Amino acid sequence: MKNLLIVFVALLTATSCVTKMSEEDMIVAQLKQEIVQDLTENILPFWSTHSPDPSGGFYGTLIYNGTPREGAMKGGILNARLLWTYSSAYRMLKDEQYLTLANRAQQYFLDHFIDPIYGGSFYTVTATGEPLAMQKDTYQNAFAIYGLSEHYRATGNKESLDAAVAIYRKFAEHVFDPVNEGFIQSFDREWNMVEVRSPKTMNTNLHVLEALTNLYRVWKDADLREKLKSQIDIMSHKVLNQNTWHEQLFLTMDWQNQRDVDSYGHDIEFSWLLVEAAEVLGDEAILKDTERIAVHLADIQLKEGVHESGAMITEKSGDHYSPNFSWWEQNEAVVGFLNAWHLSGDRRFLDAAVRTWDWIKMYMIDHEYGEWYGSVTADLTPRKNGVKADQWRCPYHMSRMGFEVMTRFP
Repeated sequence: MKNLLIVFVALLTATSCVTKMSEEDMIVAQLKQEIVQDLTENILPFWSTHSPDPSGGFYGTLIYNGTPREGAMKGGILNARLLWTYSSAYRMLKDEQYLTLANRAQQYFLDHFIDPIYGGSFYTVTATGEPLAMQKDTYQNAFAIYGLSEHYRATGNKESLDAAVAIYRKFAEHVFDPVNEGFIQSFDREWNMVEVRSPKTMNTNLHVLEALTNLYRVWKDADLREKLKSQIDIMSHKVLNQNTWHEQLFLTMDWQNQRDVDSYGHDIEFSWLLVEAAEVLGDEAILKDTERIAVHLADIQLKEGVHESGAMITEKSGDHYSPNFSWWEQNEAVVGFLNAWHLSGDRRFLDAAVRTWDWIKMYMIDHEYGEWYGSVTADLTPRKNGVKADQWRCPYHMSRMGFEVMTRFP
């Protein structure tokens, strides 16, 4: 299949139109048009049609064709991400249907996921909304802050901001490590630390960074600013190994690496989230350093983490590469490479973003039932029977890519 973006540019270049758009401008315009079209005509309609549960909230699991799995538990990660997605959709698209869904997600989350006794949010509830797994998982609670703060950002609903701030205060009191900084992984319902092999992880601290960034957009608290500044530093110099230019995934309390794994999708995701955090913080010196890091990270992932077909590889452990390609890394590759191109002007990054999007169109979009396949095998065969929604499968990465493209290229 020919690269449709290249065909588009060739057609425009061949005409004698009076436009003064550069070739790169034309590529970006077409890329944006295609990604936004997929967002507004595929991703959001699929979730809006299939995800709402008539008995309340949203279904916990949708199988490959959008049919709900009866009795499936409802995950806090999925519901917080749905809250973020619909809130962002309303903020960006001003469509009342997304306001209705955002408010539905917010109310269900507050009513069923927030712990009324000890604060924070439960990990899972039953299909009918009763608490199920009541531990306080830091990763999941970070997404609660992220979704609730976005709902406030989109709607001005003070109840959402208050709930996000309340969880942040639990983080500041229990989850933040005052000795080594950064955020600890696991707690029981009462916020007592749970002993695990890796008390700190890259993935948790990455999404705490994202959550603190979004909260600071709407709540300019002095302590939050210091925590955000600290988290930028921790992610840049403790989680990221600037010798290998890969993040360290599993860590001790004092940031000692426990396992050598290169997670290309997380690395390219971190590259642009780091710059976003510094932009929101508003410190020019920190921003300049994060931009340097972001371009270097993108360069390494481009050299080491992109498959010959154009897809972003999931990870490398020792000499072994993961055999399948997941949906979420492809979204992060598009945004991360576009971010690096914007910062550096290096055309290689724009071409990488376009190539990844072309790969997505060829292998990952489900044209039969809607949405995307969750994974594609090593021989580039989509796994068509995978779930479309569960605790970890959600619209967050795909919709965020669309919103980022809309924001970056208005």
